[in-house]
Amino acid sequence: MRSNTRTWHQAFWTASTAALLLAAGLAHAQQSAPGKQAPAAAPVTETQARASAILARMADFLGGAQRFSVSLHAGYDAVQKSGQKIEFGDMRKVTVSRPDLMRMEGERSDGVKTLTVFNGKEIVLIDETRNVYATAPQPGGLDDTIVYFVKDLGMKLPLAVLLVSQLPAELKARVRSVDYVERTNIDGSPSHHLAARTDAVDFQVWVADGDRPLPQRVVITYKQAKGEPQFWAQFSDWNLAPALDDSTFLAKPPDGAQKVAFAAQLPRLSPAARRSSADKGAKR
Repeated sequence: MRSNTRTWHQAFWTASTAALLLAAGLAHAQQSAPGKQAPAAAPVTETQARASAILARMADFLGGAQRFSVSLHAGYDAVQKSGQKIEFGDMRKVTVSRPDLMRMEGERSDGVKTLTVFNGKEIVLIDETRNVYATAPQPGGLDDTIVYFVKDLGMKLPLAVLLVSQLPAELKARVRSVDYVERTNIDGSPSHHLAARTDAVDFQVWVADGDRPLPQRVVITYKQAKGEPQFWAQFSDWNLAPALDDSTFLAKPPDGAQKVAFAAQLPRLSPAARRSSADKGAKR
């Protein structure tokens, strides 16, 4: 069962990550279509105004950070044909140095370890478990590279929208409503619990109180996906002044590693070529 759920999950993970990124700020043709009038906005309550201010403060603070590192412990649902949800896990450490550098070390719950590096010139992805790696030219700064990595290369990048400097504008454009749930503690840190909605997802975020309004926990519900699966992530070890050197954004494949292409880089056969290939296979 694990192989089937894992295969299904890999597709879901990529799609869900892209959905969050897109919902947070890539496409809004439907909203801006001519002839459509937006419904009248309901009056904003005091708690909604408070929640909106906290969310905006978090976005401004994180979007404006020139460098940071953070660890994530995440879990995500894989909805089976029966409707049952199976949860998988993931551990990651992300280091960002704007305008164009990022390092992400990851380990899935099945033990697969990966390293992704944006070094300003190229994208390098190393699968240490399978001893393979892939590279692609980096198209520009971190924001453009993240969009390219997820949308064009079709790769997974958890909570991609939180890594872009345009986070304040993206959230402002996409969040339809946000409300204040409660003041609570996350791992002993006083935090504000917010609940928000976009067209594609509902999400909850716990934002640290005080002069460092960083996200402590996120829960996303993909309300348009079958079974409404969830993704959650717990943040820890935020560091806004990580020690960086030349080796931080260096990705050297292991000895004997095989270079492969990103799936999106592979040539796509025409329908006629696919039929010809299938016919040849049938004759063998």
